[in-house]
Amino acid sequence: MDEARSTRVRSRVLEAVTDGALRELDLRKLFDVLLRQVRDLFSVDTVSIMLTDAGGEQLVTTAASGLEEEVFQGVRVPVGTGFSGQVAARRAPVQIDHVDESTVVSPLLWQRGLRVLLGVPMVANGDLTGVLHVGRTTSRRFTDEDVDLLQLVADRLATAAHAHRSSSARAAASILQESLLPGLLPTTEGWQMAGRYVPGTDSGVGGDWYDVFHLPGGRIGLVIGDVVGNGLRAAIVMGRLRSALRAYALEFPDPADVLGKLDRKASHFESHTMATVAYAVIDPAISRMDIALAGHLPPVLAAPGRPAGFVDVPVGPPIGYDLAVTGRQGTSVDVPDGALVALYTDGLVERREEDLDERLELLRQTVAPIPAEAACVRIMAALVGDQAASDDIALLAVRHNPAP
Repeated sequence: MDEARSTRVRSRVLEAVTDGALRELDLRKLFDVLLRQVRDLFSVDTVSIMLTDAGGEQLVTTAASGLEEEVFQGVRVPVGTGFSGQVAARRAPVQIDHVDESTVVSPLLWQRGLRVLLGVPMVANGDLTGVLHVGRTTSRRFTDEDVDLLQLVADRLATAAHAHRSSSARAAASILQESLLPGLLPTTEGWQMAGRYVPGTDSGVGGDWYDVFHLPGGRIGLVIGDVVGNGLRAAIVMGRLRSALRAYALEFPDPADVLGKLDRKASHFESHTMATVAYAVIDPAISRMDIALAGHLPPVLAAPGRPAGFVDVPVGPPIGYDLAVTGRQGTSVDVPDGALVALYTDGLVERREEDLDERLELLRQTVAPIPAEAACVRIMAALVGDQAASDDIALLAVRHNPAP
């Protein structure tokens, strides 16, 4: 490319990627506009954008100009495999001048008659979002300047894709979380229930949840849990654990057995997942609560006429990674008339630069044998107040109504 033309191309590429009007476009339209410009500016026959899938293990053709069939047919390439997979794995430009089944995964590329391909990684905020590649049906050696200019376009596309994904993931996680948290808690004669969920300022939304459900024999199931991590993935895992626990709760009356089954399921199907869970079953007929903990902080029990205290229950390993190899244990405690049980996630008590034991003691002193909703108000006022928490907070209060 002669110097005058090189200057013109660079100027047009810079103009294209910095065009303020692009900010007004949705992601699909932005891709279409820039791909058409790339095809013209670089004098190529095809341009394709392949974005990483949710697991980051595959590239999926999302937009194309000149070879739209890749999008229509849902072409996928494992990261590390073939031309595009190598670009992704190396996070570096790759150029090839031999296009066939030995160098590329998708037959569409060599069937189209492409003879040269240049691909560059799409990276934003340190995350690989995909690969941008161009191809020609005639021989040509792409220069270092070509590579640099295509990388400029890829960087612009990566930033847009990353922002779109982050926004979409936050919205999806929030919707999922709201759909899984109970609205009006189930009512049982003689028992009051109230709950709170507040997303953390750091995570936006995560894997904290609480649940209340009726069980056979008039019993009440109470769950509170916290999936490690945040965002859409944590919310999805939370939803799966919630559903699985409900199913096991119908089959096994002992909370320790339920958590054991949940641990086996998570360890096998939810790789690289860890969660803390407290599961309790109240039998209103005898005012008794059976409870088991999987790495979770113990609930607080406040009964009339005596100081509130943490329930003395063995704390087993968290859910996941087959940590509970020796089995799980639980305990039973009385919940007398007028007593209140408060279950919570660590976001309620953990604060940076504050002592956890002091915060737990503050919680213990705050929990009182009062109506469930009033207890939630009192606890949130004392432990949260006017300072937003960085982590998610889930709180569940259950009170045994005083006898008339």
